[in-house]
Amino acid sequence: MTQAASLHVVGLGPGHADCLTPQARAVLEQAQCIAGYHLYMDLVPPELLEGKQRISTGMRHETERCEAAVDAALAGQATALVCSGDPGIYALAGLALEVLESRNLVGVVPFGVVPGVPAVCAAAALLGAPLTHDFACISLSDLLTPWETIVKRLTAALEADFVCVIYNPRSKGRPGHLDAALALARRFREPQCPVGLVRQAYRPEQSVSVHRLDAFDATQVDMLSLLIIGNSESRSIESYMLTPRGYARKRQPKTDK
Repeated sequence: MTQAASLHVVGLGPGHADCLTPQARAVLEQAQCIAGYHLYMDLVPPELLEGKQRISTGMRHETERCEAAVDAALAGQATALVCSGDPGIYALAGLALEVLESRNLVGVVPFGVVPGVPAVCAAAALLGAPLTHDFACISLSDLLTPWETIVKRLTAALEADFVCVIYNPRSKGRPGHLDAALALARRFREPQCPVGLVRQAYRPEQSVSVHRLDAFDATQVDMLSLLIIGNSESRSIESYMLTPRGYARKRQPKTDK
C-alpha cells in the first residue's frame, strides 16, 4: 500500500513573486503535484511548476479541487494546493481540512497550511496606514453566506466604529450588494470618511486610490478589487489613507486638573 504524502495548502500572496514567502517557495519546490484554480496557477512562478503534475479547475469547483489534491497526496505525491493571499482567509484551508475529515483521513494524510500575504495586508500597505486600529473583514459574496447575515455583520461592524475591509465587493451577478453596503456605511460615517480602493494589488494592472464616502462611485469596483472604509477617525493624506492608533494623544503632556 502506498504511503500517503503531504498535503499543504499554500498561500501565494497577492500575486507578485516578490510577495511569495520563503516558506511557500520551499513547499512549492518540494511538491510533486500542484493544484489550484486556473487563475491562481498563473500566479505560481513558472520554474516552480516545471516537471510537476498540475491539477487546475475553474471557478466554483473548489470541492473537486480539494478532493483531487487529497487523492494525489494519497497516491504518494507531495501535493500543494495553492490559493491567492492567505489560504485561511476566505480560501481553501478550511475546505481541505473538511474533506480530510469527511474521508477519515485526518492524521493519515500529513496536512499543513502555509501562510501567505493576505489581500487585506497588501491593499493596506499600498494605501499607507488604514488598519493601524481595530478593523473587521467582511465578504459581500452571498454564494455561501445569506445576504441577511452579511448585512447584520456589516451593520454591527460599522456601528462599533471598526474600519471595514470589504472582500468580494461587486460582481456581475450581484452588482447591487456594494451599493447597499455603501448606503449602510453612510448611515454611520461622515461624508468625508475615506474609502480606499485597491485593484489587482502587486500585479501589472494594479490601481490604488482614495475617495470620499459621499462621492464614491461603486461602478469602478469589481471582484479583483478590495475596499477599505475608514472609521470615525480615519482620514486621507494626499494619496494615502490613515487610521490613527492614538500615539499623538499619548504624546500630549498631561495637565493637572
